[in-house]
Amino acid sequence: MTDIDGLLWWKSSRSGNQGGACVEVAASGDAWYVRDSKDPAAGHLTVDVASWRSFVAMVKDDAR
Repeated sequence: MTDIDGLLWWKSSRSGNQGGACVEVAASGDAWYVRDSKDPAAGHLTVDVASWRSFVAMVKDDAR
């Protein structure tokens, strides 16, 4: 199990400052983690690397 407190969390520069309605992501060797930037203590989602890559590819395709 990964200690998420030691991870570096970041959010997209495209998030802007719209009242904190953003998600933050962090990566470890075997997973990506996603949480609500305005309430990080509420928990997080854990996504395996292959699923994360697939998700990012779909988002990029939809952005075109």
